[in-house]
Amino acid sequence: MTSERFLALIAAWGADARRWPENERAEARAFAAAHPETAHAALAEADAVDALLHLSRAPHPSMALRDRVIASAAEAGLKARREGRRWLDRLTLAFGAGWAAAACAGVAAGFMMTTHLTADAQADAVLYQASLMGVDDTEVLG
Repeated sequence: MTSERFLALIAAWGADARRWPENERAEARAFAAAHPETAHAALAEADAVDALLHLSRAPHPSMALRDRVIASAAEAGLKARREGRRWLDRLTLAFGAGWAAAACAGVAAGFMMTTHLTADAQADAVLYQASLMGVDDTEVLG
């Protein structure tokens, strides 16, 4: 670990080593042990900043501000939802049109096939009825 990285780590996370990233804790402690004068000065300064931060009061927003923020977030969510729905509505319309076209093609194909199949069925029925009324080969040949 370099001294710049050690100072950046303390500036970001403070003097308490428990708040430092776990993957850099061991290296930072080793650097502090190897360079006690640099580490001691930086840790003392960061400890003073931490103490000041702990002494300051946490801000408490008013209920009016809280309500305005919630209303603004809800309105932004509704706008985003409306914008997101437009492309979904167009996509649904396109898929619906595709299904409608497929259904119409199926009806048209079925209608054309029915007339053709009906003619074949009628021809088969006529041949069957003719064979019932005609003389059978077994009757002729005995």
